[in-house]
Amino acid sequence: MIRFLLNVLWFFFGSGFVLFLGYGFAALVCVCLVVTIPFAVASWRLAVYSLWPFGRTIVDKPSAGVATGAANVLWLIVAGWWIALLHLVAGIAQCLTVIGIPFGVANVKLTLVALWPLGREVVDVDDLPRP
Repeated sequence: MIRFLLNVLWFFFGSGFVLFLGYGFAALVCVCLVVTIPFAVASWRLAVYSLWPFGRTIVDKPSAGVATGAANVLWLIVAGWWIALLHLVAGIAQCLTVIGIPFGVANVKLTLVALWPLGREVVDVDDLPRP
């Protein structure tokens, strides 16, 4: 119930819808350029994750290879660093208020994914193996 409430608040007040639109537009542009379709998939993954982040997390895909790492380096140089910086600044700003702390944490989680998005997948935290 708490996750649902946090996700609804994030959607309307924590920039979830705006992030979804931004990442979705970037995915659409990348699909139109054809060569950048792998980046479109990563951008769409970020869009969906940023729309409803609470109760979900990002894990590495075991099938990711060397080409994924090279594409991530290209992503980092072209777009990843400034997207991550924006998430980090927004996360710090949101953590300045007690009410905004969960949203700030979500933005910091998005910072790490925005830096290195390829070779990862979004999973429900309930589906993760327990230690």
